[in-house]
Amino acid sequence: MTAEFFLDANILLYVFSNAEEDVEKRNICQDLLLKSNVGISTQVIQEFINTALRKPRIGISEDGIDLMMQYCCDLQVVSVSYEIILNGLNFRRRYRLSHWDSTIVAAALEMGCGVLYSEDLNHGQVIEGVTVVNPFVKEPLP
Repeated sequence: MTAEFFLDANILLYVFSNAEEDVEKRNICQDLLLKSNVGISTQVIQEFINTALRKPRIGISEDGIDLMMQYCCDLQVVSVSYEIILNGLNFRRRYRLSHWDSTIVAAALEMGCGVLYSEDLNHGQVIEGVTVVNPFVKEPLP
């Protein structure tokens, strides 16, 4: 399974957010979701659901969660395997990332993605050949 672009959970959260302050980010992220060859992981799905349920200010209802799950049918989804977790542990130690972020990077790498869209990591950082792109940063990649 291969994909060109990997979306972190925060990107999906903006796509489905109903918070007024998220309108600009929602528009940017909706465009990312419409790209062809997009991948996510089961971890991204779990983080999306957990955050949607814990943060009522973003206004994602149960129907919003169901809608996101329908969209996932059109995306490539990699299950977080033992190997991905092991690679994530190594990336966490080598790059001093959080456990969750390092596992996201490992899943993107497993899918062959060259770009990881996320606001949680450093814009322009390259980790094992995966370039982190924060879609909300206006300046070009370094």
